[in-house]
Amino acid sequence: MALDRRVPGSPDGLPSADVTSLSHDGRGVARVEGKIVFIDDALPGERVRYRPGKRRRAYNTGAVVDVLTPSPRRVTAKCRYFGTCGGCTLQHLDPQAQLDIKQDQLIENLEKIGKTTPETVLPALHGPSWGYRRKARLGVRFVPKKGGVLVGFRERRKSFVTPLQDCEVLDPQISVLLPSLSDLIAGLSCPARIPQIEVAAGDNATALVFRHLDPMTDQDLKRLSRWGEEHRVQVFLQPGDLDSVYPLSPQNPEPLYYRLDEYGIDIEFCPTDFIQINREINRALVTAVVTLLELSATDHVLDLFCGLGNFTLPIARCAAEVTGCEGNRVLIERAKHNAERNECNNARFICADLDSEQSGEVLAQQQYNKLLLDPPRTGAIQVAKKLPQCDLERIVCVSCNPATLARDTEVIVNVHGFRLAAAGVVDMFPHTQHVESIAVYERR
Repeated sequence: MALDRRVPGSPDGLPSADVTSLSHDGRGVARVEGKIVFIDDALPGERVRYRPGKRRRAYNTGAVVDVLTPSPRRVTAKCRYFGTCGGCTLQHLDPQAQLDIKQDQLIENLEKIGKTTPETVLPALHGPSWGYRRKARLGVRFVPKKGGVLVGFRERRKSFVTPLQDCEVLDPQISVLLPSLSDLIAGLSCPARIPQIEVAAGDNATALVFRHLDPMTDQDLKRLSRWGEEHRVQVFLQPGDLDSVYPLSPQNPEPLYYRLDEYGIDIEFCPTDFIQINREINRALVTAVVTLLELSATDHVLDLFCGLGNFTLPIARCAAEVTGCEGNRVLIERAKHNAERNECNNARFICADLDSEQSGEVLAQQQYNKLLLDPPRTGAIQVAKKLPQCDLERIVCVSCNPATLARDTEVIVNVHGFRLAAAGVVDMFPHTQHVESIAVYERR
């Protein structure tokens, strides 16, 4: 006989649940009839009534209909698109509570996967919660039934696009452009053949890169150029892969850059380059990394996964020498250019695949006494395995994935004998489930 899961007094018969924790993707976690249920927009400590969603062998899903017992840390989401747009998942949770949960998740990953605990938990680095995102990729869809061209972020766990007129987390210089983008694309000859727009805001200018699958007509080019001039933004076109990107208006734009004032450094970048999306937090993170490395004028530092030189060049201001290494040859050339324009003559750069055996060759090339790791989400496991080839006193790791950070930590600590001196979170992405972390390792 089937169990009656109706809520007393609930005519629609929807089930209820007590939420015990938050999943890695920002959903409330409950257990109903012995089975885990992931519930959108539910918070730990709440009792909620929810609409059942997908049923899987190991878990079910659902979405909150009513909050029967609210968490004291629940707040009203600021954005009118919250709940539909997939850009944010935690706007309904107090910002300090977001930090607490992210810190707890980091420590839990280190304990369960890394089999270790940091000797010191670093205070969380945090800054502005709104208008912080200076880099983003907007989806574009031509849907006549919904009014024409839609521009925005994808809906939560769906391929549909949420049409945005504004965005509370985007840099205001980008958000203000949203209302005009739909009309702009609708007036082109190929509105159904523009899948995305990449946006980037430097300290000096804002740029948009329009990906288009069909050739633009002369009238299209004039319309895009005129729009760029009216809104005082740089317009780029991308007819193919990243190598095909070129400026349309102006034809010779001023390079985008961001400044690290504390070190007197400007980092130039192209609109499609990877940069840390949160300007203020990146500045604080660079300072934290330089401080945690405990640099002196005699140190030789290796910066792996160095990108454009975001950490490499500030390190160069404080150490005898720094070597940056990256697998992307284009980024290495840009890093060299940034070193030259900032007169960092003690910084050198090499290109190598750090996810292969080459990582060991890089570590063995010369004697480094300190190491910085800033890997992608996949982590730095190949580097971690090769650490005995380098006589290091201190390692600092910046990670955007607590799970792979914990996996690499297990090797660094339990195989190679370092100790996890400190770890903490960096709130690079407020109101989302994503988190940046820092870990510090010392020789025993």
